[in-house]
Amino acid sequence: MPVRRRRQDEAGSPEIEELAALADGSLSPDRRAVLEARVAASPELADRLAEQQRALALTRSAAAEVEAPATLRTRIERERSPRRASRPRRLVLAGAFAATATAAAALAIGLAVFGSSTSGERFQAALAPTELAPGAGGEATLTKTNSGWRIELDAGGLPRLEGGRFYEAWLRDTSGVLVPVGTFNEGRKVTLWAGVSPKDFTTLTVTREQADGDQASSGEKVLVGTVDTRD
Repeated sequence: MPVRRRRQDEAGSPEIEELAALADGSLSPDRRAVLEARVAASPELADRLAEQQRALALTRSAAAEVEAPATLRTRIERERSPRRASRPRRLVLAGAFAATATAAAALAIGLAVFGSSTSGERFQAALAPTELAPGAGGEATLTKTNSGWRIELDAGGLPRLEGGRFYEAWLRDTSGVLVPVGTFNEGRKVTLWAGVSPKDFTTLTVTREQADGDQASSGEKVLVGTVDTRD
């Protein structure tokens, strides 16, 4: 008898799939009226329905913010379908939201890569040490992209600077005009960006700087090199 009562209790409680179907409007009209009456009389069911509605809202919001590929949108809509009853609807909604969020991140990364696509122009610069850092040295690769010139610097022999001290890289033209291209703490695998062409600003230097409010170069050069722009 206790087992039979437990089964009756379970049968009398609406399935989570039906709550999810009620949340997204796919529940049949005859079941909708019955379930809405139960939800109105049960704070617990009302909380479960609200949980499904929040999950659905998050899923739709993420899908609206990201113009995902048509195949992915089709897959998400399929996951929402009431025919997919092989697992709890709550997990289906959560899975769809996770897939959409992942797609959003992937699309954002793809757009960033596309926005910085290369034009084929790429130059090299060998960096020599100065008397301030006699054991230092490195090289830089300068690649033209839609966003500007990406400078990939790899330098060794430079002690890490911190506590308000840092390194700053510059491009300089023949008249001595300096354009800052980025700051860093140590020289291994640094990515810098320039809005001017290394074909005009052919000298690449690295200086030691202090966060003192003065944006001008300190003149404390630790690395100097010339960009090789020959075809």
